Amino acid sequence: MHGALHKYFHWGAIASLAALIVWCLLWEMLVAPLHPGGSWVALKAVPLLIPLYGVIKRDVYTLQWSSMVILLYFTEGVVRGYSDTQAHSALMAWGEAAIVCVYFFCAVLYLRPYKQAAKRMAKELLAKVNPTK
Repeated sequence: MHGALHKYFHWGAIASLAALIVWCLLWEMLVAPLHPGGSWVALKAVPLLIPLYGVIKRDVYTLQWSSMVILLYFTEGVVRGYSDTQAHSALMAWGEAAIVCVYFFCAVLYLRPYKQAAKRMAKELLAKVNPTK
């Protein structure tokens, strides 16, 4: 993969993760809180801070596990997008799902060359260990 494109996927992952943190806070505190003045649901943004440093530092392991965990936020976005009766809240939910999609695809596409290299190395190692195959 071209180096510049790879860099864009990294920056896309950082930007979308940061955007999701801000989006969740705005949604639950200002735009469409469950209770006037905000709610404890805004704390759902806190777990997103855990992978942020690793994503910024290009930690492959962090990008791998966070791309799976982030799907919980996608699920919430879709469920609340269909079920919330307030239009503002439903719109925020669909926005959450969209931001998660951006993060997921950026993370997966950033990780793709690493996965290909790991497969290649495993194949070479297997060929050394078992030269008859």
